[in-house]
Amino acid sequence: MRFVSQTRNLSWAILALVLLSSTLFSLAASRKTKKNIQTKVFFSPKIELNPGSVSNKVFMDVDFPRGHISLKSFFAEVVNESGNSVPLHQTYLHHWIVVRYHQPKNVANNSEEGIIFKRNNGFCQENVFGQYYGLGSETRGTNTYIPDPYGIEVGNPEEIPKGMGCTECKCDLYGVTKDENGEALSPNYKGGLQCCPDNSKCKLSKGFLGPKQSLYLKYTVKWVNWEKFMVPLKIYIFDVTDTLKILDKSKGKRLNHDCKFEYEVEPCSTSYLNRSGCVDVKRASFPMQNGGYVIYGVGHQHSGAIGSTLYGKDGRVICTSIPKYGKGKRAGNEKGYVVGMSTCYPKPGSIKIFDGENLTLETNYSSNIRHSGVMGLFYFLVAEKLPYYHV
Repeated sequence: MRFVSQTRNLSWAILALVLLSSTLFSLAASRKTKKNIQTKVFFSPKIELNPGSVSNKVFMDVDFPRGHISLKSFFAEVVNESGNSVPLHQTYLHHWIVVRYHQPKNVANNSEEGIIFKRNNGFCQENVFGQYYGLGSETRGTNTYIPDPYGIEVGNPEEIPKGMGCTECKCDLYGVTKDENGEALSPNYKGGLQCCPDNSKCKLSKGFLGPKQSLYLKYTVKWVNWEKFMVPLKIYIFDVTDTLKILDKSKGKRLNHDCKFEYEVEPCSTSYLNRSGCVDVKRASFPMQNGGYVIYGVGHQHSGAIGSTLYGKDGRVICTSIPKYGKGKRAGNEKGYVVGMSTCYPKPGSIKIFDGENLTLETNYSSNIRHSGVMGLFYFLVAEKLPYYHV
């Protein structure tokens, strides 16, 4: 989908990492509710996978609602050619993200020529974790709806520049020894995104054969047309692996972030009597330069997660997000998988982050066994001001 400006387009890209363990297709299912909320269902291009295969592709210029709008929610899941939900024990959805970018008009589809990414408001360096939406295995059970009168504003013409089975990626399972640039991986790197490049393949049981599957990432977008009374939200993503350097320059203080994406959870000592009580705790802290009122919050973690909490100054709890584990076999309730994360919807105006307030993110994982390439992200939406009736 593209929003047309004078010489540049606003487009969207989806990156989906799908691991299978055991032509653009778009469906119009549009409707309006009494609140003028519009809903439409889209499908990614086809993803073909054999047993054990990995798909880690970027789809440029995907279908998306047009115009100057307020995004209210984004839901995604993996489905088969019949449109049926595919359970995680058949195809594991490691993650998907949605990014926004500007690109010159008349550029070929799926080309990356002339791209200028329009990232979110925080915190990591360059375009790291700059997505507008993104989840993983928990996607079916995690609410992303934004209450009125708030929304994520996109398509404002004034902002478009003119002239412009293997659920952890363990290296030994995928036989990967080099990174995407051909450099040898460190022997200490046991697993993570570097070991799940596109078209790689996980080891299968000897003699195992299975059919190729055709899959799609189905995504449902809800939005309303933008009105003057609506309050735009800023998107922030806090990465617990972020290491911050504060540089004092002659022109003022500068913050240099360095997000590492993922980390390793080492197993606790075998001499530990109650291994079920082993917990890995990781923290990161830094000041948030421009504050505001928290409207929504949710964590993103992988299997083995216990939960994550975002704290303000003096240990004040801003939001806690707890994983939900499945207990059955159907899609959305797969036993042993993280199938949802709890969300926070503070009463508007009740939780304010002050300019320069120091934030701390704490993430907890069970460390009774090793977990490779885990993430500890916290996604939250902030309004710089409240609606007039809250002031």
